[in-house]
Amino acid sequence: MTVPVLTVTPAGAAGAYARVQNGAGSGEGGPAASGFGDMLTRALGSVVDAGHQADAQSMQAIAGGGNLTEVVTAVSRAELALQSAVTIRDRVVQAYQDVMRMPI
Repeated sequence: MTVPVLTVTPAGAAGAYARVQNGAGSGEGGPAASGFGDMLTRALGSVVDAGHQADAQSMQAIAGGGNLTEVVTAVSRAELALQSAVTIRDRVVQAYQDVMRMPI
C-alpha cells in the first residue's frame, strides 16, 4: 500500500492563498475550489497516514512478516513528514509573532 505524499510548494501555497483572498475557498466554487486551510488539512492528513503506514509496517515486521526495507522506508517517510509539519508550524508561529511585533 502506497501512502500518497502531499508536497507543499511555495507556488502552490501562494495559489491557495490567492484563491482564498478571491473568495474561491469559501465554498462558492464547488468541489474543485480549495483554500489554504483545505491544503493544510490534506497535508496534515498525509502526515497522519504516513504515521499509520509506518505503524502497520512495524507491527507486521514484529509479527514475523513484512520486508525490512519496506519498514525502514515507511518509518523514514513518516519521520520526514513529521519534521516537515513541525517546520511549517514553526514558520507559521514565527510569521505570526513577526506580524504582532510590527509597529502600527
